[in-house]
Amino acid sequence: MYSNYGFTVLAESVQRESGIEFGRYLTEAVCEPLGMVTTRLDGGPAAAGFGATSTVADLAVFAGDLLRPSTVSAQMHADATTVQFPGLDGVLPGYGVQRPNDWGLGFEIRNSKSPHWTGECNSTRTFGHFGQSGGFIWVDPKADLALVVLTARDFGDWALDLWPAISDAVLAEYT
Repeated sequence: MYSNYGFTVLAESVQRESGIEFGRYLTEAVCEPLGMVTTRLDGGPAAAGFGATSTVADLAVFAGDLLRPSTVSAQMHADATTVQFPGLDGVLPGYGVQRPNDWGLGFEIRNSKSPHWTGECNSTRTFGHFGQSGGFIWVDPKADLALVVLTARDFGDWALDLWPAISDAVLAEYT
């Protein structure tokens, strides 16, 4: 289950417990250790679900950390990238009702959803996220591959067939 507000609540909790402004915490705990020099979060905890800016290069580094985590514990990574609420139905924007609409703690899980924004060749273990800003990131642990796509167009009908085709082409080339 996804909620921008859920990320706000999480960021507020991290800020309260750490005593560090969330944007600074994110920089110190994730961006600096990974060398992500252009990524930032403006707007404090309220912007945690929508206010980050980054580059393809920085997000590729982040995707690499999602593939082989160094900034979080193995347990936290597993909780974020495996199904946490089995059987929960929901709507996948642009792709309709999914039964189930599996999510980890922060990442959508591909599982057997169809239609889907990742490709048909992506494994059921693929996890990631896409946004209304027209970009996406996925990690396919089975293929040992990640993909980051940023665009200058808001998410819309143009992406529905194109994104899965891009994903399948990347997997065909690199696996």
